[in-house]
Amino acid sequence: MDHKVNIEADATVYKALLESTNAIPWKIDWKTMQFSYIGPQIEKLLGWSHSSWGNAQDWASRMHPDDSAWVVDFCISKAKAEVDYEMDFRALTKDGGYVWIRDVVHVMRDATGEVDALIGFMFDISERKENELKLERLQQQLQDYSYKDGLTSVANRRMFDMVLEKEWADAQRNSSSLSVIMLDIDSFKQYNDHYGHLKGDECLKTVASLVGSVAGRPRDFFARIGGEEFVLVLPETNKKSALVIAERCRQIILQANIPNEKSLVHNLLTISLGLCTITPNQQDTAIGFMHIVDQALYGAKQLGRNKIVQS
Repeated sequence: MDHKVNIEADATVYKALLESTNAIPWKIDWKTMQFSYIGPQIEKLLGWSHSSWGNAQDWASRMHPDDSAWVVDFCISKAKAEVDYEMDFRALTKDGGYVWIRDVVHVMRDATGEVDALIGFMFDISERKENELKLERLQQQLQDYSYKDGLTSVANRRMFDMVLEKEWADAQRNSSSLSVIMLDIDSFKQYNDHYGHLKGDECLKTVASLVGSVAGRPRDFFARIGGEEFVLVLPETNKKSALVIAERCRQIILQANIPNEKSLVHNLLTISLGLCTITPNQQDTAIGFMHIVDQALYGAKQLGRNKIVQS
């Protein structure tokens, strides 16, 4: 009798301890998938009444739609494998919000070794998850900044090098054409000296915006690779089409009517462009190709600027 009383007293103490923690204890019978126990803390956390948690379906239906299917499949596979596990998912609150939950689960076996029940603890990890997501967003922003020109907000030289490497490899593999246009603002030193560096910065931003708008296809790529030097990478673009795009770039800057009174070329801002198209074989190199593009740009300047030279 005393032994029975002691057991009941111990059970009461253990239950009180479990229900006084922030962690939510629970137990599901494996054969019936019914909750044989769930801590009353669940109501405070999610808003659903304690009595509404009848079976595993109640649990699965109160998850984020993106989580419910994989969580259920994961739980079943782990239980069948008879291994303990833990997982993170978003639980639906009664008022329509979501709480991040970490569920730590232990698989219980009967005397024959068969799965008898699942027991576990659910922890509210919303604050931790929010901090993790903030950190991920910050890391993504830092990565974006590392590939973006700080002044014009277009891609920078680092990103250009990566894109050129990828597009070069694709062109070699698929025997497709690749065109690159390199352009330079004419008499930009004179522009800076006459109008000041703040106006020079605005000029660079304007040129980046205008020329960037010409690259309209999803894979077309535009970057600032030097002080007043920009580049367009045009995958699967032949010589004729590349020349049309280069002329469009030249015209869009001229038609912007940006004064450049001290220019050695024109009283308006102009650009010079060099371009080259290639279907690279295994012997060709991107470095050698870019040298040809650079020489074409140099040729446009030698011809008096505000010109296009195609190699």
